[in-house]
Amino acid sequence: MINRLNPWAHRGAVLGAALLALALAGPSGARTPAPDGVELYFVTPGDGATLRNPVTVRFGLRGMGVAPAGVEMAKTGHHHLLINTPLPPLDQPVPADERHLHFGGGQTEVRIDLPPGRHELQLLLGDHLHVPHDPPVMSRRIVITVE
Repeated sequence: MINRLNPWAHRGAVLGAALLALALAGPSGARTPAPDGVELYFVTPGDGATLRNPVTVRFGLRGMGVAPAGVEMAKTGHHHLLINTPLPPLDQPVPADERHLHFGGGQTEVRIDLPPGRHELQLLLGDHLHVPHDPPVMSRRIVITVE
């Protein structure tokens, strides 16, 4: 369904990192704290945009830094793009599939192909083990249309 044109976004590496995270952090593991006042948002596209493929999605983050998955540093995380799916359980690693895209290399932009039609997008920051912070750092949900 999704063709990522970003050379860092390797499915095997993402799946391996997610499996490692599942092995290391269970549902009962303590979540990484997020500082107050953090904002995760879409730089592009804007809510309500009508676009053509490939769609460029740029991630914005204020109040925290970006670090690759597996690198444990205070006040950092890495991006996950949720496509046409609700938020996953916030006390577990974010799933790795075509609706939950991982950017464990610290990427802040991706070009993707989406089927024509309406799509809901949301960003969710994960810690070094892909687990959402406490409280969760997430963008508001936006809707785009692909022609």
